[in-house]
Amino acid sequence: MKFCSYQTLKKILFLFSPEQAHNIAGFGLRAISYSPWLLRKLTKHYFVSHEMLHQHIFGRRFQNPVGLGAGFDKNGSYITAMPTLGFGFTEIGTVTPLPQEGNPKPRLFRLLDVSSLQNAMGFNNKGAKAMSRRLERLYFFDYPIGINIGKNKLTSESDALNDYKILFETFKTYGDYVVINISSPNTPGLRDLQNETFIKEIFAMAKEITTQPVLLKIAPDMEPQEAVSLCKVAVKAGASGIIATNTTIDYTLTNSPYKQNFGGISGALLTEKSYRLFQAIGKELYGKTTLISVGGIDCAEEAYRRIKAGASLVQVYSMLVYKGPSLIKKINEGIIEMLKKDGYSHISDAIGADWKNGKES
Repeated sequence: MKFCSYQTLKKILFLFSPEQAHNIAGFGLRAISYSPWLLRKLTKHYFVSHEMLHQHIFGRRFQNPVGLGAGFDKNGSYITAMPTLGFGFTEIGTVTPLPQEGNPKPRLFRLLDVSSLQNAMGFNNKGAKAMSRRLERLYFFDYPIGINIGKNKLTSESDALNDYKILFETFKTYGDYVVINISSPNTPGLRDLQNETFIKEIFAMAKEITTQPVLLKIAPDMEPQEAVSLCKVAVKAGASGIIATNTTIDYTLTNSPYKQNFGGISGALLTEKSYRLFQAIGKELYGKTTLISVGGIDCAEEAYRRIKAGASLVQVYSMLVYKGPSLIKKINEGIIEMLKKDGYSHISDAIGADWKNGKES
């Protein structure tokens, strides 16, 4: 079956503003969801399922380790279509207790010359009730789903715990894992919650409300030792995993003429910064918790580098915009080839290989 080249489609989408293009792509994904024939055909073409990649994590079977990062599917609108893009799992949200419009437009920008995005979306979503209704209709869906949660913009730092309490209670019977997002740069004061006191309080509260795996997502702009220390506190407090990293506000990474002085940068510019922080976390926490790496992953080699540093799973978002769904297929097929080249029979042999071998990459 022949498909329209994504590079051709990209030329059309890039005629629109980034947010308009996102909405157009979203409309297409929703349309695919209503066509069982197209769902089967696209999934057969793009989805890689190989025994070397299968893993059981959080009590669920992941057929491949490449997932969609949070922020793309804010309202859980595209869950059914995600396998057609090749993803082995998806993470929806960030969802907040109450609906909110997010920050003023324009708030999403393409840094075309450096294959990156810059966003100041501000957790625009329809709220927890709308998300729970959507998930209720998908209770037969056999595909790993993570739910990324965050506080509302107008919620003060002192009241933030109550927002997360509402979210834990709302989603305690939905999804396969929950991610605490206190690392987005686009909600005022949110990153201030990246402190040991709040981490201990929120995981203690989570344990009282839900039996779901609860993970922490961190920002890339901390010093490595600070990030490691915070992640160790989270794991000790009950975190089932760490996701590293969110977007960066390090605007010194580029002099791109498209760069803004607000919002978080993702994509190719984030690759090395995200890897170095993940590497530090992997060195300390590999084997002690589940690690998921995200940030500038644009090829199989980069995904494999994160896996060897300790990642059981990786996530892609911004580079999907630039390279299309063939990227996910190429990453999965490339991981299989690199596993074979290194003499491994399963992905678990490669996860944390840098630390198993007592060396750094």
